[in-house]
Amino acid sequence: MRSDEARVLLGFPPNSCPTPSQVKAAFKKKISEAYNCLLSGVKWEYSEPGSYVRVVRRGVPSANGAKGNRLLLGIPFLFIVFGTLGLGGFNASRAYNRQKEINPTHNPFLP
Repeated sequence: MRSDEARVLLGFPPNSCPTPSQVKAAFKKKISEAYNCLLSGVKWEYSEPGSYVRVVRRGVPSANGAKGNRLLLGIPFLFIVFGTLGLGGFNASRAYNRQKEINPTHNPFLP
């Protein structure tokens, strides 16, 4: 939206330069008008008769419904973490045993 259109929408002349406090007051006035129409159930002057809005939500779980999905989402990450730890431990023990066989007495870190 261009600034000229915004000024006209808020009730100012197109070439005017309103102060921020005037813009804030005009914006609050528009909000209160729209909110009063919503509360009273009165239709707007530019709405068509017989028109309605249907809200369809897809693909985004709600805050309460997401609790069951957390476990399902966390399982693959647990597999990755435990697999990495297991593979690292296996490689470390194999390297330890290999060093133990090669240099049994010369390595002070091995028993």
